Amino acid sequence: EVQLQASGGGLVQAGGSLTLSCAASGFTFDDYAIGWFRQAPEKGREGVSCISVSDGSTYYQDSVKGRFTISSDNAKNTVYLQVHSLKPEDTAVYYCAAGGFSGSYYCGFHYAMDYWGKGTLVTVSS
Repeated sequence: EVQLQASGGGLVQAGGSLTLSCAASGFTFDDYAIGWFRQAPEKGREGVSCISVSDGSTYYQDSVKGRFTISSDNAKNTVYLQVHSLKPEDTAVYYCAAGGFSGSYYCGFHYAMDYWGKGTLVTVSS
């Protein structure tokens, strides 16, 4: 059974930091790209960041470049998203997803993802 378990969300003040984790199981981790998407109230789902586990290539949405860092621990089948300098507009439910491709070309596109986990809520207060 494929599972993607996102955790680490919470309430944080503007300027604060969090580390989100995505623990994966039930598929060959090394063959996939793991992405983080978010959905704010009344907005569509958008790709935030992604890492291709096989080659380490990464993708960041322009609005998070320099503030968010994605990494993977292949021994633990876990991807982390360190989020710094949080802004109120970062408030959203953050989802992790797995796509069966290598490289970062398809990162950020929700239709390219094969598996989705339940989200974790990040709330940034001003």
